[in-house]
Amino acid sequence: MAALTERAAALAASGSRRLLGITGPPGAGKSTVCAAMIEALGERAALIGMDAFHLSNEQLIRLGRRDRKGAPDTFDVDGYVALLRRARAEADRTVYAPRFDRGIEESICAAVAIEPQVSLVITECNYLLMPDGGWQDVRPALDEVWCLEVSEQLTRQRVVARRQSFGTPPAQARAVTEQVDVRNAGLVAAHRERADLIVTVPDDPAAVAGHPKEPQ
Repeated sequence: MAALTERAAALAASGSRRLLGITGPPGAGKSTVCAAMIEALGERAALIGMDAFHLSNEQLIRLGRRDRKGAPDTFDVDGYVALLRRARAEADRTVYAPRFDRGIEESICAAVAIEPQVSLVITECNYLLMPDGGWQDVRPALDEVWCLEVSEQLTRQRVVARRQSFGTPPAQARAVTEQVDVRNAGLVAAHRERADLIVTVPDDPAAVAGHPKEPQ
């Protein structure tokens, strides 16, 4: 983790506000890695989470997508891109971002303040490297994207455990993981080579190690 924090700190010290994306499959440890970097960088960093741009459950039901919540077309990707652009362009003023509350499965508006002293905005998102569906506008808004790589078995275990921790019955947690999360993990894997850095995630995501992407 120290090597990643050092790389993030170098971005933060570059003289102008930078945006760093952390991507990877569901259960890869994105939130853990982001939290560690935010803690290390203190007031120099702020976090924008993709989950905060989930379409509301009301809208997902209206669109017939509630059972696929977490898929690429269940987010307000245009709103996400607009906020990333604002975070860079309006570095001299406070920009507010939403935050997702897993307890109520909905987003809370303006819950995160990106203050002028923030020199590195970190965003975590499964689909940072997708080339279509509106997601193609995300990558140009970022300075670097790091992709967390983890075994499929481990991501399954983590996602099932996470769903159960929020009250989903075990059988349902396993079924949704297979129907939604495993499919979404495949989308992440398909575009991993577009990342600036591929990070191998061990069982403990707080102890990650990174290696540069191989030249194409």
